[in-house]
Amino acid sequence: MSSTKQLHQPIIDQCKDNNAKAQMQLYNLYCKAMFIISYRYVNDKCVAEDIMQEAFIKAFKNINSYRNEVPFGAWLKRIVINQSIDYLKKKKLELVSINDEVTTKVDEEDWKVDCSISIDDIVKKINNLKDKYRLVLTLYLLEGYDHQEISQVLDITENTSRTHLLRGKKLLKEQLKNTNYAAGY
Repeated sequence: MSSTKQLHQPIIDQCKDNNAKAQMQLYNLYCKAMFIISYRYVNDKCVAEDIMQEAFIKAFKNINSYRNEVPFGAWLKRIVINQSIDYLKKKKLELVSINDEVTTKVDEEDWKVDCSISIDDIVKKINNLKDKYRLVLTLYLLEGYDHQEISQVLDITENTSRTHLLRGKKLLKEQLKNTNYAAGY
């Protein structure tokens, strides 16, 4: 068992007994990270804050279903991601389905970027993309989801996920290339 699990387990156990002080401790341990995750999806600080709060409420209501099979942070992160995506779906985000003839496999290994570009710059550029590309890139690159998982979470086909990744990747590369040229002057 990892040391993080050992440190947080007493707090989690107290949360299962509805201990408000323990809930506040757990909230303070994870709120910043969960806010950042939500913000990646909704791109609005106020909305991300609301989603993060709702995710904690949901987590505390369902904490008895947490079984220590994964780290608590990973379990909570999944709730935050789902809450964020649910918000976007309610906002009537339209993920355009592609024609069936588009079945090309994405070259997923070609993600090399100039080493002078920081991770923060890449995340900012991703956040500037249209929602359909931003969501797929975020789930794929930052959260490590595969196309099957993305298709289930976003209720799109795997081919649509691959296409959004391909198009988003192309747009991201163009933006990063423009950043690199601009930085050279």
